[in-house]
Amino acid sequence: MTGASATMEFLSLLDITFFLLAGFGALVGIIFGAIPGMTATMAVAVCLPLTYALGLHHGLALLLGLYVGGISGGMVPAVLLNIPGTPSSITTTFDGYPMAQKGEGEKALKICVVASVVGGLISAAILFLFAPLLADFSIKFSYVEKFLIILLALSVIASLSSSMLIGIFSGVIGIWLSLIGDYSISDGGNGKTRLMFDFMEPYLFEGFSLLPVLIGVFGISTILLEAEKGAKSDIANQRIKLSKGAGFSLSIFNGRLTNLVRSSFIGTFVGMLPGVGGSAASVLAYTQEKNLTRDSSQMGRGAPQGLIASESANNALTGGALIPLLSLGIPGDSTTAVLIGAFTLQGIQVGPLFIPENTDTWYVMMTALVFANIVMFFLMFYAIKYIAKVVMVPKHILFPIIVMMCVVGAYAINYGIMFDVWTLLIFGILGYLVQKIGLEVAPLIIGFILGSQAEVYFVKSLESFGTFSIFFTKSPIAMVLWGLIIASLMFAIVMGFKSRARQKMELTQVTGSTRTASGKGHDTDND
Repeated sequence: MTGASATMEFLSLLDITFFLLAGFGALVGIIFGAIPGMTATMAVAVCLPLTYALGLHHGLALLLGLYVGGISGGMVPAVLLNIPGTPSSITTTFDGYPMAQKGEGEKALKICVVASVVGGLISAAILFLFAPLLADFSIKFSYVEKFLIILLALSVIASLSSSMLIGIFSGVIGIWLSLIGDYSISDGGNGKTRLMFDFMEPYLFEGFSLLPVLIGVFGISTILLEAEKGAKSDIANQRIKLSKGAGFSLSIFNGRLTNLVRSSFIGTFVGMLPGVGGSAASVLAYTQEKNLTRDSSQMGRGAPQGLIASESANNALTGGALIPLLSLGIPGDSTTAVLIGAFTLQGIQVGPLFIPENTDTWYVMMTALVFANIVMFFLMFYAIKYIAKVVMVPKHILFPIIVMMCVVGAYAINYGIMFDVWTLLIFGILGYLVQKIGLEVAPLIIGFILGSQAEVYFVKSLESFGTFSIFFTKSPIAMVLWGLIIASLMFAIVMGFKSRARQKMELTQVTGSTRTASGKGHDTDND
């Protein structure tokens, strides 16, 4: 196929419906992100079944719009209510809310919007340049390297979790759940099942269906957690104030372009690390800016540079998280884990061969990602006063609608199999319990997605070479991967020791202060 014919074929895919869906997705994503408790992941999970009827390209336009809009929408309650709309917006509250208290709420939001679109577009450019290169390189990987890549992804998730042991345990639960079913399914199946009761064999012969699992974990569990807070947490009766004549000007970014670009690169890089998430990206970028800025004392009191660092980093996550997904088949965060479901519905396998074998889809994704960022910018920059009212929607109206969408979507995915609805409810409750007891959802769901692949690559490696030593001697790439795995685990151990030492020091200081105060009180009584 010539370059001209390939270009014409690609352009024929970009009809008006494509752009309308990308724009609509950005709008709905903003609404989800702006409502505290809702997230971009939940928006994508709830709307995932729609992609089956829309087709791959139109479905991806909708989902990528939801992804971009959902990440960006979290800035609205973060600035106006001091409540991060999404986890990645937590550092936006540090300077956004103080600005809103000074009557500069609209100015703060517009700074966030500009930083968001720049971060999103920079990450899209990095995705376009480096994902094909990484895919071309990873095509050379044998089963050994593919297994070690997955092991590296799981070790990174564990090492960057709140606790390494919690991250490992959560991931192991996900892997265990992924192994339910026919234990030779990768070779066509042999009819022998594992990890199930006999009465469940007709339903779980091929394991749990991925899409109901994703919708349950990220949809139903979120509803349960939010509903548990009760009506007291509903913000419908709070008053939202936006300043008039906010005084926003692009000159605010003068002298802060380095911060903007650096934070965007930080967000993209963190997005490439499996399972880390936008909160880590924004915290890292914010901390870096605080360490490098000349006047760090203003950060946390309404400093524009804090907003720039936070929002450019968390929006740059979108392109970064897609790099390992499209080039290695490993989701970069929980939202891209849900995106795997869209490809599954269409019978497409993401991984090293995805970009060269699906060039049209690759260019469609890039177009949708860039267009969604542009639409997000215009929607939020010029209509922010109206979008801010989204936080007033009562949750007792919103939640039943979302639950209904989840159930209908799970039922329709596999042509009306009722067990998929039970899977949805089971994993919704499981996701709720996992978070209540202090485990982490991201390692669990990524372990679930990668567990069966890891088993296949492990078994195929042993079948091909017949010895465990092959995992250490196959190639220099394998040794490099082992080095990265060990480094990620050592990093987690060192950070864990530092964290415990810091907590012990803080406890000692608090105990010492209490004893001093109590001693002074005793002397006073004696006098």
